[in-house]
Amino acid sequence: MRVVAVGGGHGTAVSLRALRQVSDEVTGVVSVADDGGSTGRLRAMLNVAAVGDLRICLSALADPENPLAASFEHRFSVGELNGHAVGNLLLVGLIDATGDLEESVCAVAQVMGVRGTIVPASSEGVVLVAATEEGSTRGQTEVAQSSSIRKIAVEPTNAAAPMAAVEAIENAGLILIGPGSLFTSVLAACVVPGITQALAGTRARKIYVANLRPEVPETQDFTLQDHVDALVRHAVNPDVVLVDAHSVFASQPCSLPLIVADVAGRNGMVHDVQKLSQAVVSGM
Repeated sequence: MRVVAVGGGHGTAVSLRALRQVSDEVTGVVSVADDGGSTGRLRAMLNVAAVGDLRICLSALADPENPLAASFEHRFSVGELNGHAVGNLLLVGLIDATGDLEESVCAVAQVMGVRGTIVPASSEGVVLVAATEEGSTRGQTEVAQSSSIRKIAVEPTNAAAPMAAVEAIENAGLILIGPGSLFTSVLAACVVPGITQALAGTRARKIYVANLRPEVPETQDFTLQDHVDALVRHAVNPDVVLVDAHSVFASQPCSLPLIVADVAGRNGMVHDVQKLSQAVVSGM
């Protein structure tokens, strides 16, 4: 069965690792809207797409014995390279040289022995824009500091989704949406117009993996239903919600069917790959 994870960052990386235990045909559709940290600095210097979330997701599916994979997450700590990850520099170097985001990601995946496919959610870098109670906010970093987000979108508004991402969603049997920052990671990937349309048209079973707790300030005081309502406002309609049995969300009402399972890691801060995989299988 073909399976897909949609989102960005560490949450989607965990979903990808979990899905790899379910299927040999795994695709990650990953946001390129980040503008903070090393990624933001590289975007500002070279005018390239955000690569940080792509880097994390490539690492998730890479051959752990691959020498490049072992150093991909290494960060420099001196001089002008301070804070930059090896993977970020490699990706932006390829993009700058080839002018092709998808081709660059594919090239790195091949060299790292990635088992699966990582595809950017848009074919170019995008800027996240949010409508909040205080007005409009631009840029992922700024959006993440708001606690009153109503709607998000990307600029350019006609940003194209790669055909590989669209086809992966259309042909999937199972799609995991999340976990991760609701607006600035999960929905940042979903609101690219082609991705939104593909999610609406797919016959795949769509599971929203809820976070383990509200994220301050982005989803501060959000209930589980508030998370679902935000997805629906953006035309993302999961079939079921997977929630950790020990989270505050587990006892809250929800308009969608729930899968309640122990999916948190030992520290309770992130999802456990093996537990998440087992919960996904039970919800298929």
